[in-house]
Amino acid sequence: MPDPKHTIWQQIPCDESLVQRLVSSLDADPLLCRLLVQRGMTTPGEATSFMNPAISSLHNPFEMKDMYRATERLNQAVHQGEKILLYGDYDVDGTGAVAMMFAFLSRLTSQLDYYIPDRVTEGYGFGIAGVEYARKQGCTLLLAMDCGIKDHEAVHMASTCGIDVIICDHHLPGEHIPAAFAVLDPKQPGCTYPFKELCGCGVAFKLIHAIALLNNTPVEELASLLDLVAMSTACDIVPLTGENRILVKFGLQRLNRRPRPGLWALMESVHRTPPLTVQDLVFGLGPAVNSAGRLGDARDAVKLMLSADRNSALEMARQLARRNAERRKVDYAMADEAREKVSKLTDLSSRKSIVLFDPAWHKGIIGISASRIAEDFHKPTVILTESNGRAVGSARSVKGFDLYEAILQCRDLLYSYGGHAHAAGLQLPVESIGAFSSLFEEVVAAGIQKECETPVLDVSATISFDQITRDLLQSLRLLEPFGPQNMTPVFVAEGVTDTGKSKICQNNHAFLSLRQNDKGAVFSGMAFGLADTFSQVKKGTFDIAFSLKETGKNGVSSIELSVKGIRQR
Repeated sequence: MPDPKHTIWQQIPCDESLVQRLVSSLDADPLLCRLLVQRGMTTPGEATSFMNPAISSLHNPFEMKDMYRATERLNQAVHQGEKILLYGDYDVDGTGAVAMMFAFLSRLTSQLDYYIPDRVTEGYGFGIAGVEYARKQGCTLLLAMDCGIKDHEAVHMASTCGIDVIICDHHLPGEHIPAAFAVLDPKQPGCTYPFKELCGCGVAFKLIHAIALLNNTPVEELASLLDLVAMSTACDIVPLTGENRILVKFGLQRLNRRPRPGLWALMESVHRTPPLTVQDLVFGLGPAVNSAGRLGDARDAVKLMLSADRNSALEMARQLARRNAERRKVDYAMADEAREKVSKLTDLSSRKSIVLFDPAWHKGIIGISASRIAEDFHKPTVILTESNGRAVGSARSVKGFDLYEAILQCRDLLYSYGGHAHAAGLQLPVESIGAFSSLFEEVVAAGIQKECETPVLDVSATISFDQITRDLLQSLRLLEPFGPQNMTPVFVAEGVTDTGKSKICQNNHAFLSLRQNDKGAVFSGMAFGLADTFSQVKKGTFDIAFSLKETGKNGVSSIELSVKGIRQR
């Protein structure tokens, strides 16, 4: 694993003249203005809009290529009573999109059904089995959400069966676009939609947005759907900028004030209480939803999200929570096995990538293991297992390296592939694993920049403990929700000391109780995964990198540190 001591603390660049301009124009705190400039908000107008996002700022959905065709066909199906099949991937994004679209269209028609592919037997994407199901059910329109942009065969088969397909996807397309009735994907050639980073559920929401506009329904009346959009967007780890930030902000408000019964039950079952943050979605609700498809039937997640009864929803949610606990055990065991395999690689120090294969690994867990290994060893990682006679894998990258482009250069060895710069999936012949491993290493070695090979911690500012106040927390809330490309600010405090109450905890964590001078305020918090650096805490003064969070217990709130790094002075 990378040594935490070797992580580079890197100050985020900031033009001080722009900071001062915002301070003068907005009469705002200099630290807040610095954080705004670091996020690209360099004018008073940009800063004000960023701190006060509005639903009305969402882009016109008809700017998306094929949106008119999609809305006309969907309206036709609704008005003529055609049976519509909603097809989604088995993760949070896909199941969330199906639940959202079902909740919306059920107000307009009863001729609805949905289909989620089995992760193990069918795999990712819009597949033949789903088309066959649609044919047998008499469906004449199929909405493929969070998938479809590369699924030419299934789209063609649907067409021969008299089923029109509308694709709502956000993944990078291949050389050719499937011959669907309409293709909604901001990343496809010729699409001028201004925001390219929507998740699959987000693209599907734009279709709903367009239908609402045609019916003169204000977008604000779609607020009841935004909890599902927020969860899908957060859990798909897309940039929380632009439209995504607006959708997640208002989706979180809905989730915290009036959660639908299924999501309320999920919050109860995974012990996440309002106010929820993006972190709660990504590490609390999301894994439980994903566990439905990883170790069971992903349709259970859709049923939960659509449940109208709290009691039945609570039982379904508890089942998912139990399934997620089971998934976690398998996950930890597989990650340990993967780490052991890595430790036996004789050329690990010289390798730029990691490719591991074990036919016994669970197909539903390999993505999580790939994330853990990539994070532990800070190298682009591919984890492979065997399914239906093929090697199937998940890949994860490190910051700054385009994983999708690397896999694209290996495409001659692959049956299929898909994804984006940070995460991807692939299938290949088992006998080609060795050749793929060698070629992937060659591609990564040729393309990865030196700065991508060392873990970097981006630091917003150096502050003193005296500056950690409730006013600062209030300022930080103006920048929420935090996530990719709008990360939680990390600060550095220099010359802190242990109060004597710091201690090592289980699982390589540490609890720290710190002050910056003999009479100053004491702040405490957890240093997750940093117990290896704990000896520095007992040696005298040191520096810490940290973010801030507010916690509450028995009606009393306090400010805690979430320590990201410890550095000896």
